[in-house]
Amino acid sequence: MDRALRQFLAIAEAGSMTAAARVLNVTQPTLTVNMQKLEQEIGLPLLRRTSEGVRLTSYGEMLCANVRMMQRIYDNALINLKDERERSEEGIALACGNTWWTLFVHSVVKAYRVDHPTAPIRVNLGDQIECMEQLLAGDISLFVSYRFDGLRATTGAKFIPLSHSPTGYFVRPGHPLLGCPRSRNEIFAYPRAAPATPQNRYRAFINDSERLETIASAFVASRYAFASNSLTACIDYVRDSDAVLHFTQHLNKEIGKRGLAEVQQSDEPVFKPMGIYLLADRAEDPKIADLVERITSAAAAVMPRLSDSGGTGAPIDKVSMSSFSR
Repeated sequence: MDRALRQFLAIAEAGSMTAAARVLNVTQPTLTVNMQKLEQEIGLPLLRRTSEGVRLTSYGEMLCANVRMMQRIYDNALINLKDERERSEEGIALACGNTWWTLFVHSVVKAYRVDHPTAPIRVNLGDQIECMEQLLAGDISLFVSYRFDGLRATTGAKFIPLSHSPTGYFVRPGHPLLGCPRSRNEIFAYPRAAPATPQNRYRAFINDSERLETIASAFVASRYAFASNSLTACIDYVRDSDAVLHFTQHLNKEIGKRGLAEVQQSDEPVFKPMGIYLLADRAEDPKIADLVERITSAAAAVMPRLSDSGGTGAPIDKVSMSSFSR
């Protein structure tokens, strides 16, 4: 808004030239000269000086009401412009599985909302394949998941490791595996349930020479008794059978609340590498770098550091696409 009008409004609100000059951080003579110029420009007297200070004339009262309206419109315009800039510059789009959302991604989103209250946030929950497809299509900036082994370099995706997630085994109450530590051979003797869906879409991302197994072949070989893209469906199935749910230990409390018990392992747990995927050519983007830093810090608060996880010689599992994507 015009500087002279802002100064006029300050005088009207302060009631004196001296007080207004102090608020505006200008000298009183400068303010007096500017008001004289404003009156000359309008061609009407706006102010009258009294022993008690400065008062508005009837013309000044009318101008003051309109200037206040102009000030509100101007302030609202600035707010709207700022909001629009935040929406375009500060909005984020990411993806992850339900596991990572529950563990730490939700806290990242909560903190980001506090720092950027008007910025739009989109979080897509899905498996590794869905997340990778969204990344390559440009729908998201990054996603959190287990690592793809044998990922084709031509995808242009970069992996930033965060931690290793230990695999746990969960069964219904009263299951024969409960009561004492069990080896993996004993556990694997029972039907397996896992939140993974047999599909071949991952072939576009994985080098054939490095693939350990396909989801389809694993399913055909009866490695799974039950597979679903829904953890809830897997838990429901395991509660009513002798099947064993294979899932990360990081959610053992949550799974316990839903009616399953964790099998005590006599062997060292199998650790699965997890982290952040983003497009390599966008890794230096300040907004993406900030989001990576936020996710890294949040993950470090609830998951073991890379130097700690698996540090006792525990096996590190190569994650094929038939492994847990949620």
